[in-house]
Amino acid sequence: MTIEKKSVASGLVLAFLGSIAFSGKAIIVKLAYRYGVDAVTLIMYRMLFALPIFAVMAWWASRGKPPLTRKDWLGVLGLGVTGYYLASFLDFAGLAYISASLERLILYLNPTLVVLLGWVLYGRGIRWAQAAGMLVSYCGVVLVFGHEANLQGANAAWGTLLVFLSAVSYAIYLVYSGEMVQRLGALRLVGLATTVACLCCLLQFVVLRPLSAAVVAPEVIWLSVLNATLCTAAPVLMVMMAIERVGAGMTAQTGMVGPLSTILMGVWILGEPFTVWVAAGTVLVVAGIFTFTRMARRA
Repeated sequence: MTIEKKSVASGLVLAFLGSIAFSGKAIIVKLAYRYGVDAVTLIMYRMLFALPIFAVMAWWASRGKPPLTRKDWLGVLGLGVTGYYLASFLDFAGLAYISASLERLILYLNPTLVVLLGWVLYGRGIRWAQAAGMLVSYCGVVLVFGHEANLQGANAAWGTLLVFLSAVSYAIYLVYSGEMVQRLGALRLVGLATTVACLCCLLQFVVLRPLSAAVVAPEVIWLSVLNATLCTAAPVLMVMMAIERVGAGMTAQTGMVGPLSTILMGVWILGEPFTVWVAAGTVLVVAGIFTFTRMARRA
């Protein structure tokens, strides 16, 4: 096998494993909720254990680089709050009300939200095939949501709204991060922005909860460690390494395994029901996003 083929193969493996690791986050959060912890405390522990990893990442990527300007720091703060702190907290909060499967399908709509924001903010056009792919994918989410709403009522609507707002928040980060990625580099920006988000989550806990709320079941601690390492830091690095080897387009296509792995783990680990509605909704979402991303690359 040539060096180029080895690079492509390793890139696909990294993208595959990174997508599965990312999707495992929802499973771990749902498991932790079984021990009576709330979203504010749970995300505090996740970010507490992730903070050293991202701080080292930021330091490593900043070596030999010029210091950040005041404008750069303001940009890092803004992106850290919207892209990681707010998006993560809303996602954790929403998972208290909906299944891991529905959560992953909603977050999978993120590329469509980026394009919609580009249309609203910058007047960028949307091709008819892209619009068709978006329509199909949103119909899939509505299908799964309708099934859960019949079972859980208003809780499903509230949880869906929170997770959708999480996806919007992260889409805002992606729209506004392009210029800073070019200037600072992806690894440096991710390290700095996630460090800001970690500090925001710690401050949120101090402001909203008494210190006694930090006393949780040992299982919550170990699940948070797993979430911070295997489902947060590791997939960030794996996906970035995959993009270097096979490009963003192929990495995104490989990432389509994410919703499927979340559903399988939800059924296997959490005992979530796998119904014809979930299956049909997943097929629509994956097919719609596949069409959407192919047309986006052609455009």
